[in-house]
Order: sequence, then C-alpha cells, then structure tokens
Amino acid sequence: VQLQASGGGLVQAGGSLSLSCAASGRTYIMAWFRQAPGKEREFVALIVRSGGTVYADSVKGRFTISADNAKNTWYLQMNSLKPEDTAVYYCAAGNLILRSATAYDSWGPGTLVTVSS
Repeated sequence: VQLQASGGGLVQAGGSLSLSCAASGRTYIMAWFRQAPGKEREFVALIVRSGGTVYADSVKGRFTISADNAKNTWYLQMNSLKPEDTAVYYCAAGNLILRSATAYDSWGPGTLVTVSS
C-alpha cells in the first residue's frame, strides 16, 4: 500500500492544523507518527478500521484521529498546538494495534509541521 500525506505547515502556538493521509488500498490500522530534529520517531495516534482509537499521552485531548474508510483516507486534527509538536509527521499503515513504528509496513513520505512560539 502506498501512502501520501498532506496538510503540514507553519502555525502559531495555540493554533490548529489538519493532516490527511490517502492510501492506495485498504488498510486495517492507520496511524500517525512524528519525528522531531535529533529525536526518535514517536507514536502519535492510531485508528482501527472498525473505529477504535489510541493516542499518545502527549497529544490526548488536543489531537483527534479519524478515518474515511470508503476513501482509504485518515486524518489528524491537531488543536492547541505547542512548539514541542514541531516535527515531521508520518502516516503509517499496518495490521497490528501497536505503538511501535516497527509494526507498520507502509509509510508516507512525511509532512512538516512547525509551531512557532
């Protein structure tokens, strides 16, 4: 499955951005990860095709993941953004409900989100 993410950009702290990821085929677990400069890639959120969601503690209550299964597309609505949310955001697809990046076998190219203070 090929993935293409879009929607990154520059926003002030406290603002909002929305990311989307389109897959070339059906996916079961759809996730978002992020990688800040000099840091390891970290889990952000995932959604199961049936609708269940899991969030990292750092984004819970601020970010919302959703999906349109008919379009094989999922989204990340990011509100109340903080400078520490600055990172390259990657969408990923897999078949296991895990937070580890190694569990995902399809990755999008990444989209940069920059939050200014």
